[in-house]
Amino acid sequence: MAVQEARDGAGTGAHTGGCTCGDCPHGARAGHRRAVTEFLLKRDEFAAGQGLPAAVAHSASASRQWVSEELTQSAELVAERGRAEGEAWLARLWRWTAYAVWASVLLLLLVQTLTAIGAGWSTARTAGLLAAVGVGAALTAASWFHRARGGALAPVIGEDNRLSTSRAVAAGWVLFVSYAVLVLGGRLAAASGHAERDALISGLELARGAGVVTVLAVVCGIAVLVRRVVGLRVLGQRLQKVRADRPRAADLLTDDAGRGTFADIQYVVISGVALVFAAVRLARRPDQLPDLPWGLAVVVLVSAATYLAGKYAEGGRPVILSVVRAREAGDLDAPIRTGDDIEIRGAGFVPPGAQAADRLSRMVVRIGAVNVHVPLVPVTGGFSNPTDTALTVPVPADVEPGRVDVQLVTAAGAETNRYPIDVTE
Repeated sequence: MAVQEARDGAGTGAHTGGCTCGDCPHGARAGHRRAVTEFLLKRDEFAAGQGLPAAVAHSASASRQWVSEELTQSAELVAERGRAEGEAWLARLWRWTAYAVWASVLLLLLVQTLTAIGAGWSTARTAGLLAAVGVGAALTAASWFHRARGGALAPVIGEDNRLSTSRAVAAGWVLFVSYAVLVLGGRLAAASGHAERDALISGLELARGAGVVTVLAVVCGIAVLVRRVVGLRVLGQRLQKVRADRPRAADLLTDDAGRGTFADIQYVVISGVALVFAAVRLARRPDQLPDLPWGLAVVVLVSAATYLAGKYAEGGRPVILSVVRAREAGDLDAPIRTGDDIEIRGAGFVPPGAQAADRLSRMVVRIGAVNVHVPLVPVTGGFSNPTDTALTVPVPADVEPGRVDVQLVTAAGAETNRYPIDVTE
């Protein structure tokens, strides 16, 4: 088959700039794009009723099963190439994070040079520049040691391979406070008089930076708490998480399905505005920790509480509401028999981020003691089965007549409730 030929070709292709195999950095992107194109063409071809072998064309159930297996194999190849592209992308990302860090240092140098015109260069500017170089060197070293996991972005990438909003916000505040302390340390090292040194030391007192310290403590606590909350909800099957192929910047503002979420957006925006305000305060008063006003600090705390509440509220356990015998228009209602198709209706069947074919093909329905894979039914642009609220599967002949339980296992491994049905011979 074409899929097997593509797999064989993936293992024998030359690893050059034009390579289209999925296991090297040079050709990971090209290999993924090629696999996606082939899959979409195959899906649309099957949706139009083309490409079916004559041996299965006479049977609707046989053709559906054959199509589903062909699409599943092709989707697995796409997923494999996608994972290879994601790993190669992360391996290249560490250099770009290092470039971005030093570009920020050069931008700071440019701003300080322009603002020094007329006012003159000061020890505060030198301390700020040296602090930026120190932070940049530390981030560059971290990028090197975590170069296989995205460089400096490795600490803010979650277990689901997405950028974590809570970790990104906390990391921003940690870096800013570290920079502010280094600036004060640099000024203290350059101070010559006792009065100046005492003033700089008093600038580190809690009364001066209580707002910043409070915000730092809360956002760091939110980052740790959110990780714990998400982990417990996933283990308790109250939240379904599907691993992404690679992190994206949009992850900071969206959910796993790519939809913008209010809780994440407001947390990032308000925290970013507060960080900008604190940076301006540090530039104006480099002899003390930024005195973030309590009004602004409370706004950040309210934003953090809203974000945490959103994490508690999101998700939900998949549930089966009804199971009926699937029938064509005009068919009479009848009891469910072995070999019949049943339509399972409910909610939460497709986890966020699991709309790809390789994820959908992992859904399994347990009918009694028999596991039935949910067939993929292609239509132009997507799939009509399964969906988030309904799916259709055949009742296998191995199911014993009588009362049996129906249960769905989603692509994220979450199990629905058991729904009893009566199966007749």
